[in-house]
Amino acid sequence: QVQLVESGGGLVQAGGSLRLSCAASGRTFSNYAMGWFRQAPGKEREFVGSINWSGGSTYYADSVKGRFTISRDNAKNMVYLQMNSLKPEDTAVYYCAARTSGASGRYSIQYDYWGQGTQVTVSS
Repeated sequence: QVQLVESGGGLVQAGGSLRLSCAASGRTFSNYAMGWFRQAPGKEREFVGSINWSGGSTYYADSVKGRFTISRDNAKNMVYLQMNSLKPEDTAVYYCAARTSGASGRYSIQYDYWGQGTQVTVSS
């Protein structure tokens, strides 16, 4: 079993930055790919970005490419989502997810474990 706990959400003005963190339990964290997803009110959950087990490969949704960066620290069982140049349309609950396959994935069905989410609100 893997438990994931997100933190770092909050209220920020458009153009600002936030860094989300996801703490993972379990000794096999370094084997897992990790993903970030988000869900805005009334919308489906959507892919934000992912990172493979080693951190050597990342993928991003077009909507966040160039503004968001995913990183991980396997020694600390942590994954991060640095969000810059935030826009009101980035407002959502952000979830981190773990995939026991070490390869990154873009689809929520590919992920085996999920955190409870953290709210990000970007004001205009």
